[in-house]
Amino acid sequence: MLILAATSCKSHYELKGVERTRVVIDSRYDRQPDAKATAFLAPYKHQVDSIMGPVMGEVAHNMSSKRPESDLSNLLADILMWAAPQYGENPALGIYNIGGIRADLTRGKVTYGDILDIAPFENKIGFTTLNGEQLMTLFRQIASRGGEGVSHGVELVITTDGRLVSARLHGQEIDPKADYRVTTIDYLLGGNDGMGALAEGSNVVSPQESRNNSRFIIMDYFRDKSAKGEVVDAKVEGRIRSIDH
Repeated sequence: MLILAATSCKSHYELKGVERTRVVIDSRYDRQPDAKATAFLAPYKHQVDSIMGPVMGEVAHNMSSKRPESDLSNLLADILMWAAPQYGENPALGIYNIGGIRADLTRGKVTYGDILDIAPFENKIGFTTLNGEQLMTLFRQIASRGGEGVSHGVELVITTDGRLVSARLHGQEIDPKADYRVTTIDYLLGGNDGMGALAEGSNVVSPQESRNNSRFIIMDYFRDKSAKGEVVDAKVEGRIRSIDH
């Protein structure tokens, strides 16, 4: 048995090469759809469309996420700030990681499916308190990543090689001895995505019920704006400026 076991673990296969083929799936397949495939998918498409199709609101222009700052990352950080009073919170700033933004928004109607594409994960809103020194560490971590989503009132100047030059919040320098309440998502509260300073905070509030998922908060924001007849129109406004080092 020992001889068989030793023999069976020995492989006689040797890798000689690797080949690959790129299959591009784009609009060309829409020109001549396969009738059988279309018929097979029809009942499922109807069900999916009934879930994903409802309109939540509207955006004034195309929005995407990129570093150091973008309209979409600004919007999502601001939405966390918008939601905070519903949790009895009054944070000084919001943080949303650009890596967690998985789709863009196209000008016009925004559906349930569009928001699900943007925020497909089970991330939930959360809150923590950082002192001024910890907040500066967080800003340095954001600078090292080339930027992240930050709420209105944050003013960072960073270099193209990832150093923090200056930081202000609502027009004021950061006080190393003051406390700053931060709203973000629970994934970042764990210090993930290169923002370890968030795991060092105190008085953490992290409600885990599904209704606190970021996608539902984003939907509520769009519904609220739609009910008021408002079109969402986030812009790049110099929250994070990158300069040559």
